[in-house]
Amino acid sequence: MNHADQSSTSAGPLGSGARRRPSRGVVLGGIAAVGVLLAVVDQLTKNWAVANLPELDPQPFLGEILHLTLLYNSGAAWGMGSEITPVVTGLQIAIVIGVLVFAVRSVRSLWYTLALGLILGGALGNIHDRLLRPPGPFHGAVVDFLELPHWPVFNVADMAVVAGAILVVLLGVIGVPADPAEAEDTTGADDSARADDVARADDVEHPEETR
Repeated sequence: MNHADQSSTSAGPLGSGARRRPSRGVVLGGIAAVGVLLAVVDQLTKNWAVANLPELDPQPFLGEILHLTLLYNSGAAWGMGSEITPVVTGLQIAIVIGVLVFAVRSVRSLWYTLALGLILGGALGNIHDRLLRPPGPFHGAVVDFLELPHWPVFNVADMAVVAGAILVVLLGVIGVPADPAEAEDTTGADDSARADDVARADDVEHPEETR
């Protein structure tokens, strides 16, 4: 008597992972919607800061926790890279391209859609400043106006990028896949391989049952 194969059924294209994952269109639309919304909010708050705050003069907002301090940053955090603004601008554009490529190729998760939307919106908000604010394209200074104790002055775009990056790391740590169906396919293949190994080992231990 031959042993029946003990193999797990992979999620596959019609498995549970495929059924519950959003389509590529939903993912890209969600990332674009979150990104555009954040970029608009970022620009509105920056325009408000430019119109209402004195430059380099901290204004109390939440006691000693948060001040509103308008400054123009041609570099990255803490003003680093201010002499290579075009390079910083190029890196931010590369982030946008990387987000889009990763989304198209690998993402079918709403959580990752949110995270990448945050990163995209933040990057677009600061790229707008680099390209369209004085002194000129690729040399523009980013408007910063939010100041915490012992922390560089930042803006809404910076908050979005940091929040998105933290969410991506957190999802990776707790094991949330970018594509549930692909993750289940891999798990199913591993389970099938382990089941085959068990069946072969059992045949070796009980060869008389295979006759």
